[in-house]
Parts: sequence; C-alpha cells; structure tokens
Amino acid sequence: MKSFLTFTEEVQHALNQNLPIVALETTIISHGMPYPQNISMAKEVENIIRKQGAVPATIGIMNGKVKIGLNDQELEEFATNPAVEKVSRRDFPYILATGKVGATTVAGTMIAAQLAGIQVFATGGIGGVHREGEVTWDVSADLMELAKTNVAVVCAGVKSILDIGRTLEYLETQGVPVVGYQCDEFPSFFSRQSGHSVDFRLNTAEEVAKVMDTKWKLGMQGGFVIANPVPEAHAMNHEEIEAAILKALQEAKEQGITGKKVTPFMLDKVKKLTEGQSLETNIALVKHNAEVAAKIAVASKRV
Repeated sequence: MKSFLTFTEEVQHALNQNLPIVALETTIISHGMPYPQNISMAKEVENIIRKQGAVPATIGIMNGKVKIGLNDQELEEFATNPAVEKVSRRDFPYILATGKVGATTVAGTMIAAQLAGIQVFATGGIGGVHREGEVTWDVSADLMELAKTNVAVVCAGVKSILDIGRTLEYLETQGVPVVGYQCDEFPSFFSRQSGHSVDFRLNTAEEVAKVMDTKWKLGMQGGFVIANPVPEAHAMNHEEIEAAILKALQEAKEQGITGKKVTPFMLDKVKKLTEGQSLETNIALVKHNAEVAAKIAVASKRV
C-alpha cells in the first residue's frame, strides 16, 4: 500500500531526518465540525504541533492517493466539499480505486500513519461501542484498529454519545492499554468525568513515550489510547451534556439514523441543544490533544 502514499515536503523532510511527527485525521474536518470553524481548527492545530517542535501530518485521500500532509488548498477542500466520504479500513479500496475524496476516520488515519512510519496521532475522541450496542451490534472499527495497529492515539476519551463502559471493556479484551494523561478517571469527551477508571496514570510525555517504546519492543502489536481530559475551563457539566445526548439519541432512533451517519447527526444535534457550547468544547479539546501529542512525539525521539 506504500505505493499509494504521497507526502508534503514538510512531512517527507521530517521522515528523512527522523523528526517527531503527529498524524491528524480529516473526518473531524469534513464530518465533525461546520465551516468555517473546521478549517480554522485544522490550521490552528497544525500550528500548535509546530510550536511544540513536531511536524503535523493531516491525512486524507484524494485522486487515488493517501496524502500524508495536506496543503492549504487541500485542507479547504476537506472543509467545504459536501461530497467528501468517510473512510475507515473497509472503505480504502473503493475510495482509492474510484479517485474519490475521502476523509480518514481514527481507524483510517491509524492505518495510513503506520504505513508512513508515524507513531503518534491526535484526534478529538475515538469511536466505540454505541449505546444499545447489544441490540444493534454497532461497534466502531476504531477499536479493532487499536488492537492491531502500532499507533498511540491521544484523545479526550470516546465520544460521550457512546457506551463508555462497554467500549473500555472491549479495549481491555483486545489488550489495548488505556493511559490516563495526568488523570485517574477516563474522560467522556465534553466532560472530564465518566465514572470509569483508566488502566494506568502517567504524568509526563516522557513516561508515555517510554511505555510505548517498551510495548512495541516487546513485539506486542496494537496501539494505545492516551486519554487526555478537556481543559477544566472548557469542560461541560457531565449531567447537562448527558441529558442533551439522551435527547439527541431519541431523535436519531425516531428518524432511523444508523451506521456512519449516527455520529455526525449526534454531534450536530448536541451542538444545537447546547446552543453551540459543545462545539467550543470540541475545538478546545482537539487543540489540547494536539499539544500533548506533539510533546509525546518529541519525547519519543529521546527514548
């Protein structure tokens, strides 16, 4: 699949010089936020990573190629084109073969990052087991990818629209370490609380980098979830956001929304129910994740 990869000059230089790199997804741009907040966020996140001494590599699919790093014009395409499709593992062959524009999910970005030799990835929240998953069997491909792909994913937990407890059980079964970055409780995306514990607490980027290095040197395949709570100043009240989520879930069920359409619908509905506060929190947590991911990427080069 490496023959399908192309690189920006900045990312290629970083790879050649063994510089720290942080992968970034495009689904959050195309399907997670409205315009123009999405393009503004994308550019700010890249700059945050550069300020920490690492190189950003925003990943997406265009013209039959997996692009490792995007220029401003390409970022604009992902932010404004309504025809951009959501790409997870199953979708790669179709999107590449047809030349369509595809925004990579967490799973899709992990696949491309590993192929490109990038070990650290910053996102908003990972996918997981959906609520009522015991009925629908709706489980994100992100979880299986975390079980077999050697990339550490810095996130604000799983999206709180999901079943957090069952998601953590699934990760435990698959042997995926869930690390709390300076926290003991697993965050729930918009909120710092979830009622669930992380597997291990690590307080510095250096500690995280050492644990990552040890796991992979042992030959133990699979990634990491680095749970990084949204900053206190931007966190939402856990009970209030839960009430909004339950209302949005009911509407999704009534409208028959399923599969990959659920998350975009839910995020948009919750944004309306919280009068925009959830979007502000989403942007803040993505920026914070990018900063922490860059620190970990830099520390990884010193292990």
